[in-house]
Amino acid sequence: MRRRYFGTDGIRGRAGKYPLDPPTVHALGQSAGSILGGSGASVLVGMDPRESSVWIAASLMDGFKKAGVDCHFAGVVPTPAVAKLCADGAYTFGAMISASHNPYEDNGIKFFSGAGYKLPDETEHHIEVAMDGLRGVGGDGMHADPDRPSGEHAEDYLRWLTSLWRGSDLTGLRLVVDGANGAASELAPRLFENLGADVDKVACSPDGRNINRECGSLHADRLAARVVESGADMGFAFDGDADRCMAVTEKGRILDGDYILYREAQRRAATGELSGRWVVGTVMSNLWLERALEKENLGFFRAPVGDRYVLQCLQERGGELGGEPSGHILFLDKTTTGDGLVTAMTYAMLARDAGSMDALANGIHPYPQVLVNLRVGERLPLEEQPAISAALEQETAHLGDKGRIILRYSGTEPLLRLMVEAETHGDVDRVLSRLTGVLLETLGEG
Repeated sequence: MRRRYFGTDGIRGRAGKYPLDPPTVHALGQSAGSILGGSGASVLVGMDPRESSVWIAASLMDGFKKAGVDCHFAGVVPTPAVAKLCADGAYTFGAMISASHNPYEDNGIKFFSGAGYKLPDETEHHIEVAMDGLRGVGGDGMHADPDRPSGEHAEDYLRWLTSLWRGSDLTGLRLVVDGANGAASELAPRLFENLGADVDKVACSPDGRNINRECGSLHADRLAARVVESGADMGFAFDGDADRCMAVTEKGRILDGDYILYREAQRRAATGELSGRWVVGTVMSNLWLERALEKENLGFFRAPVGDRYVLQCLQERGGELGGEPSGHILFLDKTTTGDGLVTAMTYAMLARDAGSMDALANGIHPYPQVLVNLRVGERLPLEEQPAISAALEQETAHLGDKGRIILRYSGTEPLLRLMVEAETHGDVDRVLSRLTGVLLETLGEG
């Protein structure tokens, strides 16, 4: 089914512009409220600290109230906090206002069921259909304020996180935490401090406009320099809503989500905790991960990009461990959605047991992989363009089983993403050059 508002991770766009203008946000709240619960239902609403989150929360909750839904406002909390608190059974559904790793000018809205899971495509489609008759009938503009949050939701979430590693001692561990000036800026340092670690805080002072600005998981190279400079044992970089995490070793090596999938799969397989002896990655997961798991006699399945599709694959096959190179990792025995803080703590425990964070990267040599984002003039169906299809077929055949090509439109941004992976940098550069030329010639430059 073709969806008009929802992408791979909720609704996302420029704050104040359609579909994140006040009337549309209000209509979304009223339609989602009716479909997800209706009169007598309850919703937990969280947000990241970008400046537009406040009025979006107010407009959304006004729509919920029109549908008879009782609103509970958590204020600034990580996305996984909303999912966890819903999964505890206190709310009919949850809503999170965030544009994740996007700049502050953008924002977004995603929903969670009462069980703490993101909504299936079909439910989002029903919400879209209901929205069409409601646009323009409400919304308080971009200066409305929601009720003041009590702060109890963030504390409940932090207590739960700490309880997962109760008895663990990180005394003597020195680490750097990059909060991306986002939703984890306060909670992530406190989590590690609760377990005895010495924490150096970076980008943990949100002002509404500095979220993700040259910091966080998309700029882990800056964290790497800080870790090496300060002599820390490790570092962790989150994104704006803290559902993903990138790690840094004491030597400054950046570890993406593939590393933790591999090392945690090894650990669980050795202790008999890995159901079916397999994990789920995505089409973007590096070939080294697939080959390394094969050597361990562990299975590997690829899902489409998006943690919702990783989750779907895990649930359909009965597994519990999966994720994306972006650092969006699912531990279904602990969480219902990607949780950057759980990922960071898991990294820390693996590193402690291995002797160092750098030990987790020993012997791992990722295939050269380059991802380029192309702004094209027309978003045409790729499979219907003969020149593109022919070039893809030829280059895929040339790479054989020694490389991969992924071409897809972004579900959250106006971009065409081209990923090329091969055994050598020369092969990657050659394929990128040819395909980029064909794509821009066919679709035009945006």
